[in-house]
Amino acid sequence: MAAALAVEAEDYLGWLSNERGRAARTVASYRADLDAFSAWLGERGRDLLAASSGDIAAYLAHLRDDLGRAPSTVARAAVSLRGLYRFLVAEDLASSDPAGALDVPRTPAGLPRSLRYDQVAELLASPVGEDPLARRDRAMLEVLYGMGLRASELVALSLGDIDLDERLMRVWGKGGKERVVPVGRHAAHAVVEWLSGAGRGALEPAAWRSRDDAAALFLNARGRRITRQGVWLIVRRHGERVGLGPGQLTTHVLRHSCATHLLDGGADIRSVQELLGHASITSTQRYTAVSQERLTEVYRQAHPRARY
Repeated sequence: MAAALAVEAEDYLGWLSNERGRAARTVASYRADLDAFSAWLGERGRDLLAASSGDIAAYLAHLRDDLGRAPSTVARAAVSLRGLYRFLVAEDLASSDPAGALDVPRTPAGLPRSLRYDQVAELLASPVGEDPLARRDRAMLEVLYGMGLRASELVALSLGDIDLDERLMRVWGKGGKERVVPVGRHAAHAVVEWLSGAGRGALEPAAWRSRDDAAALFLNARGRRITRQGVWLIVRRHGERVGLGPGQLTTHVLRHSCATHLLDGGADIRSVQELLGHASITSTQRYTAVSQERLTEVYRQAHPRARY
């Protein structure tokens, strides 16, 4: 039985499905490529996150020369690896791209996927109870969806970044860019509950491991700053509770859902760009296509002159 893929690779596959709109069969092919490369690396005492450009070149040569794979199969493996490492660099999970020199064809971008509001509401209601972890999970999910944060931005939040009196939050985006976003009523309430003695206070250790942990807004069960992998697993767990599998729900999907629901509710595109921290309006414009698709679908279903 093959070893489980790294959480970062699973996140990448979810991103392919949900943000890039790749078909299930395509994502399954990418998974098979990453599984095979991961197993090959494991036999050599290495892993996906520590792979070098030499590892990738040797693996592709192995497919071509040792296993006699067809050129199309080798090309697909190259595409899968190139996509994975580009994703890792973009998400600040890797400092360099070992597959950057690969010459692979670019694939067209699909439309980002989002959840219906009733699905989001069910997800946000999933963490039940008043124990510290339930309070933390409610606050994290509310912040991810309410402010459209990336997982990397959520884990970077510190206590000094949130002003609950003014209901504002300072967010550190890609490249260390700072933005200030409003905190919604539900998110603010959930964060207040988390910051109580029965929430974050119950997870604080007798002695902090580091100043960074002591300053963290969100902690793991061991009293340390929560990691991106930890956030990913929490989102997946609650998604599965409400019938949303890894192929349907990732932290990216919550971010997309926030943007799409804002636009559906009448928000202007520039405001959504500022809220999400997009450097270019082009990134935000993808969501207008999603909203236009939804508008067209509603029109065709509801208007008596559009159904015939």
